[in-house]
Amino acid sequence: MLIKLAWRNLWRQKRRTLLTASALALALLLSLLMRSIQEGSYTANIENAARLSTGLIQLQNPEFKESHSIDDLLPMSDDFIKPTKQQPNIEFALPRIETFSLAAANDKSKGVMVVGVDPTPETAYSGLANKVVKGSYFSSDDKAILISEGLAQFFNLTLGDEVVLYGQGYRGQTAAGLYLIKGIVHFPMPELNNQLIYLPIKEASHLFSTEDQVTAWVLHTRDFSQLSQTVDDLQIGYGSSVAVRPWNDLSPEMEQQIQIDRVSGIIMMYILYGIVGFGLFATLLMMTLERQREFGVMLATGMVRVKLLKLLVLESLFIGLLGIAIGLIIAAPILGYLYINPITLTGDTAQAMLEIGYEPIIPVLISSGLFIDQIVIVIGLLLLCLIYPLWRIYHLSIVSALKGSSHAG
Repeated sequence: MLIKLAWRNLWRQKRRTLLTASALALALLLSLLMRSIQEGSYTANIENAARLSTGLIQLQNPEFKESHSIDDLLPMSDDFIKPTKQQPNIEFALPRIETFSLAAANDKSKGVMVVGVDPTPETAYSGLANKVVKGSYFSSDDKAILISEGLAQFFNLTLGDEVVLYGQGYRGQTAAGLYLIKGIVHFPMPELNNQLIYLPIKEASHLFSTEDQVTAWVLHTRDFSQLSQTVDDLQIGYGSSVAVRPWNDLSPEMEQQIQIDRVSGIIMMYILYGIVGFGLFATLLMMTLERQREFGVMLATGMVRVKLLKLLVLESLFIGLLGIAIGLIIAAPILGYLYINPITLTGDTAQAMLEIGYEPIIPVLISSGLFIDQIVIVIGLLLLCLIYPLWRIYHLSIVSALKGSSHAG
């Protein structure tokens, strides 16, 4: 009975109902667009940065996080990595040997990061072969290196020149080798472009005497939204013998930057909802004040105050649900279109993104969590705006209301 009555009451003032619902729908639409684009950009940036360096997940020896020592390794065997490859959300699983060494050439020396990679799967994942700007990519049996462009300029080296690598191998063994430069690779990030040397993983294993062991297995997921669950599943599967580290543990600086930017976006979203909230509050309060005589009659004829409050809540919820429905009906096709056909950037911005190795687009993330969050915020805003009108009705004086007094509350 109350539901029928609440629904009928809405359409006694059709214009007011539609305008209020439209304001909620507009706020919901704008918030969904803003948050979807923002979170989509974060996801794309994380995945692009992961492909350039750390990967989304790494399997490491539990001691490696603190020690960064070549002594803290994991097996490079198929038996070890088989459980990972059987995970449905794992797309890539790559072995890597990463350690610091001293590089020397032309009377100069410098500390560098030496990365041993499996050439074929590595280029399928990170596109390493596409970053070769001089020379050619190496094969798994080559005893040659790829050197980053900044390092080549520092040592004044070119293709065919030799570089000495000297460092510490597994269990304190000396790691020393003389290698020809087969290719020069360019990275858009200076911290990578000025310190990286790549070796085929077979040669890196020989140089550092690691045998069939690696410093890390680099993993990449198919569905980024399932990353946390995948990390938990892997950690349970491997137990305490393996540390499963997600991207935010591997790159805490990047996570901090994203969190700061996310907060600014959330603040803007709440400002938008605050503006809409003032209008919604005014509408609900007006809806209460102009109907005080009606409420007085209902109370005088025997309606319980609690039921009257329920009636007002139901009317407000119907307005909120109508606004949510309108907002979702408009937002869904727009977000779907932008997901399939993302906005493409042009000009200097696009060129800068291409140089970094990112695709020049504005991606959109479609996530049930984003939709649920916005719907909850709209309903919460509605309930917040109802507090004072409900208080007025609860303390309504029947006599004053029947007289039509503006101070009936």
